[in-house]
Amino acid sequence: MLAKLFEKIFNLGANKTTASREIAAGVTTFLTMGYIIFVNPSILSATGMDKGALITATILAASLGTLLAGFWANVPFAMAPGMGLNAFFAFSLVIGKGVTWETALGVVFISGVVFLLLTLLGVRKHVIAAIPLELRLAIAAGIGLFITFIGFQRLGLIVDNPATLVGLGPLSRPVVLGLVGLLVITILEIRKVRGSILIGIVLTTVLGIIFKEVSLPNSLVSAPPSIGPIFMKMDIPSAVKWGMWGAIFSFMFVDLFDSVGTIVACSYEAGFVGEGGKIERLDRVLEADAVATIAGALLGTSTTTTYIESGAGIAGGARTGLANVATGVMFLLALFITPIIGIVPAFATAPALIIVGVYMFKNVKEIDFGSFENGVPAFLTIILMPLTYSISMGLAFGFIAYIVANLAAGKAGKIHPFMWGIGTFSVLDVILTSL
Repeated sequence: MLAKLFEKIFNLGANKTTASREIAAGVTTFLTMGYIIFVNPSILSATGMDKGALITATILAASLGTLLAGFWANVPFAMAPGMGLNAFFAFSLVIGKGVTWETALGVVFISGVVFLLLTLLGVRKHVIAAIPLELRLAIAAGIGLFITFIGFQRLGLIVDNPATLVGLGPLSRPVVLGLVGLLVITILEIRKVRGSILIGIVLTTVLGIIFKEVSLPNSLVSAPPSIGPIFMKMDIPSAVKWGMWGAIFSFMFVDLFDSVGTIVACSYEAGFVGEGGKIERLDRVLEADAVATIAGALLGTSTTTTYIESGAGIAGGARTGLANVATGVMFLLALFITPIIGIVPAFATAPALIIVGVYMFKNVKEIDFGSFENGVPAFLTIILMPLTYSISMGLAFGFIAYIVANLAAGKAGKIHPFMWGIGTFSVLDVILTSL
């Protein structure tokens, strides 16, 4: 009975797969991306948001987005609050610009609505076409460098220095434990062990317990924390003020390219690419991504996006949305071990930020830095994200530099019409931010 239902909903036979293979692959995806349950609340709680509520919101957003993509698009592409985007939310927007986390949630909500409208109206493909490959690669690399910097800060290895802005922190016990976790994850990644980041976080936390840097919870299993402190708390009126439009654009833009890049990579691996490079069900996946972002903002978390870790499940045989059902259910089961999740310290999650940063940075080798009209905008995009502590500033300076550099090179015709609008918007964002 259940097998027939799965076949009817997910077309297992047509996709040359089985229910058991899909479920096993879905569990694999969860183990690979499950670290987000620990990392996202750790990052967002720096804004003053309730950590317990964030754990619940993270799990619900991941499960909802993953199930939505599974049923709506019938693809094994899991979703969760995005790395980099959560750092932008916490450290650039709330801590950096001094806005409230409620306003930041309003920004995320509006960016999700704009993303959905762009997808439904077909404008999305024009926005993607407007951005050259070098800048797309630079955006991912810059975000990778930014969250790695944040990871070292949260670990305590990089600290404030009044003379040089930053410097090396003391090698305290938590810092050493975090470095051990980073070493463990690196070794496991080299050995191709699935779930390496999650294993590293758990092992580092256990070491923290052994060395009395972490206290055990009163119980291992309980009902999930109330989501009340952050549920439906977004401040949309404050978010629509002119000063926030740059942030709205940045969230939407980064989510768009992060999702498209992930979907393209996973689609090739899953065999979803047809003649002429056309990707099956692309629009539906992007629609699910946008709806998941809107729902995540309502729940109280930063932008939800498609996860590249879905590739682990695809490598394990996932070809349909049934794998997402398995992943989504695994997230829901995690709701009942929140006492364990709540004790995970920052020095255990910091290595995850650093490793994810490495993955995001690795494609920088594809950028042609020998061509100044491409290399300078890409470099500014990458370096200014961590130096200004803002993804949006890195984007803005990169777009402006691209237009100026190509005008200087006599290549005005190379600039896509949409890029002129993006560039104008970027200039206004820089001016308003600096006032």
